[in-house]
Amino acid sequence: MSATSALRHAVHRIKAAHSALRTSESAPAFTGGVVAAGLGLGGFAMLVVALWVVSPFPDSGLDGALHVAADCWLLAHGSGLVRTETLSGTAAPIGVTPLLPMVFPVWLLFRAGADAVAPASDGRAARSAVAWLIGGYLAVGAGVVLYTSYGPVRSDALAAGLHLPVVAALAAGAGAWAARGRPRIPPPAWLSRAPVSVSVPLRDAVAVLRSAGAGVCVLVAGGAALTAVTVALHPGAAGASFTRLSEALSGRLAVLAVAVALIPNAAVWGAAYALGPGFALGTQAAVRPAGVLGEPVLPDFPLLAALPQPGSGTSLTLVALVVPVLAGVAVGVLAVGRREPCGLGRTAAHAALGGLTCGFAMALLTGFAAGPLGTGALEDFGPSWWLTGAAAAGWTAAAGTPTALVVRWVRLRRAAASAEYDQGEGHQGHQAEEGPVDGRLEEAPATAGGATADAAPSEV
Repeated sequence: MSATSALRHAVHRIKAAHSALRTSESAPAFTGGVVAAGLGLGGFAMLVVALWVVSPFPDSGLDGALHVAADCWLLAHGSGLVRTETLSGTAAPIGVTPLLPMVFPVWLLFRAGADAVAPASDGRAARSAVAWLIGGYLAVGAGVVLYTSYGPVRSDALAAGLHLPVVAALAAGAGAWAARGRPRIPPPAWLSRAPVSVSVPLRDAVAVLRSAGAGVCVLVAGGAALTAVTVALHPGAAGASFTRLSEALSGRLAVLAVAVALIPNAAVWGAAYALGPGFALGTQAAVRPAGVLGEPVLPDFPLLAALPQPGSGTSLTLVALVVPVLAGVAVGVLAVGRREPCGLGRTAAHAALGGLTCGFAMALLTGFAAGPLGTGALEDFGPSWWLTGAAAAGWTAAAGTPTALVVRWVRLRRAAASAEYDQGEGHQGHQAEEGPVDGRLEEAPATAGGATADAAPSEV
């Protein structure tokens, strides 16, 4: 095949795909994607411009404030940034994604996906609407990447190209799936051609996802509790760091906004600490329940000022290991169905797969919550995603599987006891119903005899 014919074939395929996707809902869906991206950008712009207005030294100008807002919007999608103005002259990456601002664009995409498929008549039209929605969102994203490709803090085009489509597809697809009544998703075609058939009943999948979600919630909640206790035990250090960073009101508000945005990140870091691997504070230091190894390189920030000092751990720090045990217990309890518990093998499989899924979710969260903050000593900052995921899977599966078996045994015993009680009540009720009838039958002759005996003297 010549180059000309190959090009014609590619153009023909693109035109065919375009015509297949083009429906009456295409233009509204594309506009919905543009509006969702614009609302997200507008929300970040309002916050940054408000801080810029109250700043006593707005040296960067309005264009600089809008540039920061666009950078924050990209960072909320997991796309890294690059800081060009450094002391060494080498560009420094910024890879830590604030998890709280990420909720805003994801929610907008979820709602836009639900609205896009509302007028769709069938599944094909719904898929086409979601595709056009993602296209409109990515069109705005491409413009934002070009706008932020210069300046002291610029976007990373490769990271944006990897993260923006994934976040948009997952969030908009979830919204469309929920709006369509959560239909069953058919397995990929290659699974049907596999030598061994792969079939997972919906009930098993729900049990696994329910138990994994419980494990993630317990781990993150435990990490947040550990963070809150650490800050509460060192209020002076966090307050001193807060006042040192800025003297102006606008600067302190900005520091407060960044600290609030990083609270979910701190919860994930606390969960990694409780799981055992801990987190890195630079390439030469690590914080774990067993102690702080090395000399941490800490930026001056309130959430980092309350970390423990270098040295071995204590009995108080080892108490943090209770958190993954509780997460495993939660996985085991929710892996067992309340109505009809499964067999031993399926119950154990639900708990084990729930633990593995929990580990995968924690690895994904850790990958967003950690990353580099520069070069050299700050190249490694935060927990390791694969160590945290492996530890979460191991803890929750090891503690959840025996818990699920015990919960299953208890629920079966209660069900058997309840059935025996109901059977006994039914038997007693049946006897109570028969009792008065027998009594009436026995009293009838006596009454008749009494009547005869009473009548006899009158006859005499």
